Amino acid sequence: MSEHKFEIILEPDALIDIQDAIDYYENEQSGLGIKFEQALNKLFLSLEKSPFYAVRYDEVLCLPMKKFPYMIHYTLNEPNFNFVVRAVLHTSLNPAKWKR
Repeated sequence: MSEHKFEIILEPDALIDIQDAIDYYENEQSGLGIKFEQALNKLFLSLEKSPFYAVRYDEVLCLPMKKFPYMIHYTLNEPNFNFVVRAVLHTSLNPAKWKR
């Protein structure tokens, strides 16, 4: 059986979340925004190989970042081998922020 790589689809709001976090950390300390982005990209690479984490709410799976208090919120489309990143939120925020 061949191993499939899952495609990442980033929602526009998730891109805004990511850029906001990068900007925040970069303003806090030069280079920290880049470290946030690198840590996030590393998690995305991991998810491409195996996106099977626990469903937290409404069919949304979540994966926390290790060094930053953020969590990736995504939905999985296993038959099409992709997942949609809905939000990348600080863990103190309510996930209803992105639900409309």
